[in-house]
Amino acid sequence: MSKKVHKPTGHHYIVEASGCDPDIISSVSKEKQILVKAAKIAGATVLAESFNEFSPKGVSGVVVISESHISTHTWPEYGYGALDIYTCGDDINAEKAIIYAVEAFCASTSHMTEITRGIDDNDRIYYHSIITWEEEFEKPQNRKIEKQKTKKTVKKT
Repeated sequence: MSKKVHKPTGHHYIVEASGCDPDIISSVSKEKQILVKAAKIAGATVLAESFNEFSPKGVSGVVVISESHISTHTWPEYGYGALDIYTCGDDINAEKAIIYAVEAFCASTSHMTEITRGIDDNDRIYYHSIITWEEEFEKPQNRKIEKQKTKKTVKKT
């Protein structure tokens, strides 16, 4: 059986998640669960995981995937989570992983940078390109309130 060879072209996402739920981003077990599920949602193959909780607060962790890695560092006292996702090749949907993780952190806003790495013009001189954007997310409690409002305003005739 031959192993798949990934092209050097990859996508590296740097994500700043603000307004995160401190109870979620201070828990090693929750962080591990979120990042492993994010990797699977993206279609990645999980190889290993390593997480550490800091005193008094915060978590750092990495999920090693065959396509590269997903990592996090959190500061619950600031409601801030930093994510780093790097994938080689074109088979993984890293944006699905990002959306899942940022929503699971209950972030209100995220600032994202995508760096496409390993680009070459068939001369083996590699370079990268950078795109940056920001997204706002509804907090889960706001989603629930909105659903309740919708239920109250919908009338059967």
